[in-house]
Amino acid sequence: MRNIGSKLFVALIVALIVVGLGYAFWPEPVDVDLATVDRGMIRVTVDEDGKTRIREKYVVSAPLAGRLLRINIEAGDPVEAGTTLLATIEPPNPDLLDARTVAQAEARVKAAEAALKKMEPQLEEVRVAQAYAEAEQTRARNASKAISRSELENAELLYRQRSEELRSMRIQQESAEFELEQAQAALLRTRPSDNEIPDTTSDLGTNSNGNWTFTIYSPITGRVLRKFQESASVVSAGTQLLELGDPLDLEAEIDVLSRDAVKIKPGALVIFEHWGGDEPLHGRVRLVEPSGFTKISTLGVEEQRVNVIVDLIDPPSARTALGDGFRVEARIVIDEAEDVVRVPTSALFRVGNKSAVYRVNDDAVHLTMVEIGRQNGLTAEVLNGLAPGDGVVIHPSDQVDDGVRVRQR
Repeated sequence: MRNIGSKLFVALIVALIVVGLGYAFWPEPVDVDLATVDRGMIRVTVDEDGKTRIREKYVVSAPLAGRLLRINIEAGDPVEAGTTLLATIEPPNPDLLDARTVAQAEARVKAAEAALKKMEPQLEEVRVAQAYAEAEQTRARNASKAISRSELENAELLYRQRSEELRSMRIQQESAEFELEQAQAALLRTRPSDNEIPDTTSDLGTNSNGNWTFTIYSPITGRVLRKFQESASVVSAGTQLLELGDPLDLEAEIDVLSRDAVKIKPGALVIFEHWGGDEPLHGRVRLVEPSGFTKISTLGVEEQRVNVIVDLIDPPSARTALGDGFRVEARIVIDEAEDVVRVPTSALFRVGNKSAVYRVNDDAVHLTMVEIGRQNGLTAEVLNGLAPGDGVVIHPSDQVDDGVRVRQR
């Protein structure tokens, strides 16, 4: 019995030693970062910087040569159409009354009249197109249950585009009318009748010396953007004096790589982030310009880029602090899908020509081949190979291999 007990004791000691050695040399689980496969929306975007710009700017120029009095308004001052005095021009000498000046003024009047007549059929064409687009939008809304959402959005986009074209054409017509009025007034300035007495609403008058003066009033309601002439000086006809515009009527200009521009379609959603406000702004692509240009990147590489013009769709009250020429960070949506299986792109790696992940099951990882669809810089759509709720290793190190035990870091 004593021998049997001794043998059992020795066997127990040997077993404990074996267990201890096995435990000592048993590989420790590898610490990894894990993520969970889920379902949700995936959005593929083109991310680029851009700048805002006022949609319609108006440069006020001197309609005739003369002595420009000092302009008292400054950049940022509000102006009202037809009431805000912008500048006053006095004749520097009697040269304004010679025959050549009269002929030139008459020619400017005829040219302005011709330009205004040429614009009438163009305005009518745009007005008809806008009316047709409005009718199409109404029909699409009435039949919203019978047509796809894409067709309804296309009808609404067409109506907005035609409305903007009509508004732009009307502004151009107003500008042409203003140019005609200025030319007619300049002609009147060159040959005033001795019996003519200007009324209080005319842009002609006399100064304290009895000389005729020519006054220029604002053609639009908005603000002064830039002031080209600070002090009183003698100016020639066509000299730029002021630049006017409405800071609330903004659009954005975003230059993108030409290979990205071919993926962008008119009407695509644009999200503006980090523009200075608390909430992102939204817009719609109106135009992808058909002509590109060469730009040198910060690394000194030549790039072919294309301008994308975006209409802001948020109300002006949401972006009152945004002005002309402000920098914005834009995300142009080129593809998106709802309710898809998603995995972080940091979990993907290549095995040959295929994508793979390390899927976690029972505290061990298993090499799993996956089929990937849409993807952006953060997430990718899983078409096959994973299911919602699966755990995957992100940023796997060289220590992670098929069958290795892991634990979450």
